[in-house]
Amino acid sequence: QVSVINTVDTSHEDMIHDAQMDYYGTRLATCSSDRSVKIFDVRNGGQILIADLRGHCVIIQSVSPFTVNSVCWAPHDYGLILACGSSDGAISLLSYTGDGQWDVKKISNAHTIGCNAVSWAPAVVPGSLIEQPSGQKPNYIKRFASGGCDNLVKIWKEEDGQWKEEQKLEAHSDWVRDVAWAPSIGLPTSTIASCSQDGRVFIWTCDDASGNSWSPKLLHKFNDVVWHVSWSITANILAVSGGDNKVTLWKESVDGLWACISDVNKGQGGVSAVTEGQQNEQ
Repeated sequence: QVSVINTVDTSHEDMIHDAQMDYYGTRLATCSSDRSVKIFDVRNGGQILIADLRGHCVIIQSVSPFTVNSVCWAPHDYGLILACGSSDGAISLLSYTGDGQWDVKKISNAHTIGCNAVSWAPAVVPGSLIEQPSGQKPNYIKRFASGGCDNLVKIWKEEDGQWKEEQKLEAHSDWVRDVAWAPSIGLPTSTIASCSQDGRVFIWTCDDASGNSWSPKLLHKFNDVVWHVSWSITANILAVSGGDNKVTLWKESVDGLWACISDVNKGQGGVSAVTEGQQNEQ
């Protein structure tokens, strides 16, 4: 049984495009067609608006003069940082500096026409399988992925306090609707899932510690737009939802092939296993 534990009245003036909880489950970030990003304290079943990043509740420049499509909290290891993707193609990085103030760094024209999705890489120290010297502060490399209306997936890396495009991943033939960077499970491989208006889902992998060499593998070609992709916490199962009103779960086999292991039709309460024959029909 799933029950509602809290309802948040955001007072957004238009459609809400995304809502994301932070690592501790105490803050909720929302974004909307009203061009604003709002952050709420949602502890103990209540709600307190702690930031309206359009200028009403904190002194801050506007996040975007256009629709804000996606928000994503950075790994908690970095502090309180929120990435926001907008329809003007810009990506804003909001960092909490204390006393209700937020610092804004903006990547202008990150994606031509618009940015639809942002997803942070896990906080992994290069060579993290090697024990860090006692008392030494981890030397994290901050990265995130984005997807846009230019049909591209891009990877961004922070260098000397500035965000720079590190990689441009090309495989989709239409707007990229979502990107999801897989959680780290201690292996030296980075994995990103992307989905698109073209109905395809790609799995991108990089075994290079420098992040310079990414290779795509087609997970599946669906018959409709694919809106969202989401990884399990163990990074071995991918949930995919799209215009066919289904949620499908996919798992990689030992031979490197991805197989659909279950699907949920719209309105159904249960999850049904997908047989090999059904999968071949998809």
